[in-house]
Amino acid sequence: MATAARLGSRVDAGLLAGCVVLSLIAVALPDANREPIASALRRTIVAPLVALEQGAERWRTAWVSSQRRQILTDSLAMRATRVPALETENDQLRKLLGLGSRLEWGFVPAEALNSAVPTGDVVTSMTLTAGSSAGIQPYDPVVAPEGLVGTIRKADPSISIAILYTDADFRASAVTADGATFGIVYPHAGRSGGGDAYMLELHGIPTRVTLKPGSMIYTSGLGGTFPRGIAIGTVVQEIKTSEVWTRTYLIRPAVLPSRVTSVLVLTAQRVTQGTGNVWGAAVNADSASKRIAAAGDSIQREAARLEAEARQAALDSVRRATIDSVRRSLGAPPMAADSAARAQAAAQGAGAPGAAAPGVRDSVRRPGLVPTVPRPVPHRDTLHIRRDTTRPDTTRTSRQ
Repeated sequence: MATAARLGSRVDAGLLAGCVVLSLIAVALPDANREPIASALRRTIVAPLVALEQGAERWRTAWVSSQRRQILTDSLAMRATRVPALETENDQLRKLLGLGSRLEWGFVPAEALNSAVPTGDVVTSMTLTAGSSAGIQPYDPVVAPEGLVGTIRKADPSISIAILYTDADFRASAVTADGATFGIVYPHAGRSGGGDAYMLELHGIPTRVTLKPGSMIYTSGLGGTFPRGIAIGTVVQEIKTSEVWTRTYLIRPAVLPSRVTSVLVLTAQRVTQGTGNVWGAAVNADSASKRIAAAGDSIQREAARLEAEARQAALDSVRRATIDSVRRSLGAPPMAADSAARAQAAAQGAGAPGAAAPGVRDSVRRPGLVPTVPRPVPHRDTLHIRRDTTRPDTTRTSRQ
């Protein structure tokens, strides 16, 4: 065993010495003789080593390429995870810019930082990146492009704290879209997380009033905190309570605070002068819809009436044409000529006794026709002369 090991080591040493000698000879040879010898060595003795080197180079190139592809894939994955958030944020910013352009003045933009309460994940307050130095004061309304978010509780020079409609102290005077029914919006008392975590309740609706699901609810402007017309939410259903004279409705808010990243804070001057119709639906939207529907119905009725009149006119024309055809076949003049003759006779002296219309005489002369004598129609001028012939002075004289 030891002899075989020593023999193997001697062979390896001999091969190494031979390679060194051959390499020195190849280096010492001129260029014309060096290249053929080097090519022969690469094809024979050094071929396994050259193949091993080429394989190692290919493996290294593949490994580097795989690392680059992995880095690129990870980068694309990270970008893909950020795309929905960026799209949502961009959409909110575009909506916020649109709301600001509609308001034009009287607001302060701010970035919203949500803060969850320890007992759950319901957001009840926000930290805004704008404070009293920007004109924000306590009780200023906080709004989003979709509608009402909350109100300012505390304003520091650089930041401010806002309570949301989920806070237990939140209250807002509300009105329906038609402006006929008023109530007070409270946080939903029976919220238990999940879908009911951000629900609201509308109290104080008279019993005689029934709100349909999907009806929009807006701020009424009463109380001086919120201007009229800010969207609060939509009616979901009625909540059964022990109240006898009022109803309570469950409201789905228009804004989800956990998704709000930027808001506008309305200043006191803007609250005093109102916001107008910036939320896309006026308080009298239902009344306008009713008026539009009524106008459409009246237009439809007018079109039906005109169609009926046109149909009746066509039937009258066909009837007159048929009668004229029959009269011509019997030798009588058409209805139009007969009517013109009667009108001419009435104009010349229809009121004279014993006078007969020319059309009647013509009808009597023609055999086979039964004469039709029209009623004498007094002329307007004759009536006027008869009414004027009786003078008040003459009447008094005769009575005396």
